[in-house]
Amino acid sequence: MNNTDSTGNASLSMVVIPKSVWEGLAKDVQEVKSILTKKAEDAVNSQYIESSEVKKILGVSQKTWQNYRDERRLPFVQFGRKIFVKRVDLESFMESHKICCTNG
Repeated sequence: MNNTDSTGNASLSMVVIPKSVWEGLAKDVQEVKSILTKKAEDAVNSQYIESSEVKKILGVSQKTWQNYRDERRLPFVQFGRKIFVKRVDLESFMESHKICCTNG
């Protein structure tokens, strides 16, 4: 909150609080930040991606993408002719096909 003095200039005001109160506030702010970060991650993961974007991300042809859907390798939803995949399902699919390296 900015206060102004008699000349119209902004002046600073300070509040002194006990350290324990400050630490409690800092902890509460951190908890709120954590909750908001989790909600943001959940929102991103629940987003749906269009079929054309999924093909680009996977780097596959139309035929390969069609085979993946026919074989039900990846969950998808279809509305009319439009096909969508949840971002979290796509990431899970990619993770399950990850080939790990070994240190030689």
